[in-house]
Amino acid sequence: MNLSALPDRYRLILCDLWGCVHDGWRIFPGVPETLAGWKSEGRTVLFVTNAPRSAAAIRGQLDRLGLDPALDDGIVTAGAAGLAAVQGRPVGFCGTPEDRRDLEAGGLIVADAGFSELACAGLAAGETVEDYASRLADWRAADVLVHCLNPDRIVHHQGQLMICAGALADAYEALGGRVIWYGKPYPAIYDHALALGGVTDRSTVLAIGDGLQTDMAGAGSYGIDAIFVSGGIHAGEQPRFPDGWRPIGIVPDLGTLAPART
Repeated sequence: MNLSALPDRYRLILCDLWGCVHDGWRIFPGVPETLAGWKSEGRTVLFVTNAPRSAAAIRGQLDRLGLDPALDDGIVTAGAAGLAAVQGRPVGFCGTPEDRRDLEAGGLIVADAGFSELACAGLAAGETVEDYASRLADWRAADVLVHCLNPDRIVHHQGQLMICAGALADAYEALGGRVIWYGKPYPAIYDHALALGGVTDRSTVLAIGDGLQTDMAGAGSYGIDAIFVSGGIHAGEQPRFPDGWRPIGIVPDLGTLAPART
């Protein structure tokens, strides 16, 4: 299949951000051209991200990176999905001060003590899962229900690997703790994206991402086609896809998918 000329049936494209569009520092080469090509073909393009923040916060980040907002039709975030689930009642919080301010602006009520639920948006810069050993044990002893607002385990940030909320949630589950996961690969975020895109026929949807546990596993379980970006978080690895499912193609980067000029 010529992936630079996608079949016309794909009317809704669900595109991952981190590792595909940018690395937190810059927009990858060729990405604007790819997005512009899809838009010129009349396709709907939604960014679907496991970021634990609001869509407005992610839009602000893309603006700062210089990506033209006319190149997409909206943003779906794991943070918004998780926020909707805990809104209206006080919960504990784990994440950066920036994450907290953004989610509180959206209605998150943070309890610093005595909570039975916790919104986990991530770790502070430089922290490791091991740094949370005592807190994880305390939460488990209190049977705290953790809402994981970012299922990603790691991402590339300015050339560095950064540990995400999913790694902390994994460690908590290993202790027997209860976790509710939001974002890819879980179906709620895809349901929301298809509703936003005005699509009900899953055969018209194409997911694009660089995460095997998130983007590819999510597309496979949801029953939609996908393209795997091999140069992202799994660069240099031999990809292993869900049993009985394969993406329609593998590309090194999103720029490769720019429609061919005629």
